[in-house]
Amino acid sequence: MTAPISSTHGRPLPPPALHALETEVIEAVWERGEASVREVMDALNAGAEKERAYTTYMTIMARLDSKGLLERRREGKTDFYAPRYTREQYADLRAGAEVESIIDQFGELALAHIARQLAELDPKHRRALQRLARAR
Repeated sequence: MTAPISSTHGRPLPPPALHALETEVIEAVWERGEASVREVMDALNAGAEKERAYTTYMTIMARLDSKGLLERRREGKTDFYAPRYTREQYADLRAGAEVESIIDQFGELALAHIARQLAELDPKHRRALQRLARAR
C-alpha cells in the first residue's frame, strides 16, 4: 500500500486513529491474518453481552478498507479482509503521528516535556530508547 503524501511535511500520511468498534474488528483480523465478515462477527459476538448484526461488521470492515487499514479480497460471494499493516507497524505510525501533532500544537513546550521525561528515565532504559530511535 502506498500512503498518501502529506503536503505539510512531505512524508506519507499515517493511518487514521480507530474508534472502539473498529479497534475490536481490526484486532480480530490481526489475530487471524485474514478473515471474512462472518468469522469476525462470530468471534466478537461470542464474548459480547449484546450481539451485533452482520451488517454492522460488514459496514465497519468496508470502512476500514476505505480508510486503507484492511484490504478486501472476494472469493465467490464471500469477502475476506487482511490487514495492510501489522499491529506493530500501525502502532508505530500512530505514535509518530500523535507525537508530531502534539509538537505541531505546542512546539517547544511539548519538546521540553518529552526531554524532561527522558531525563527522568533510568540510564539503561534511556539508552534502549535511543537505540530504538536511531533504528527508525
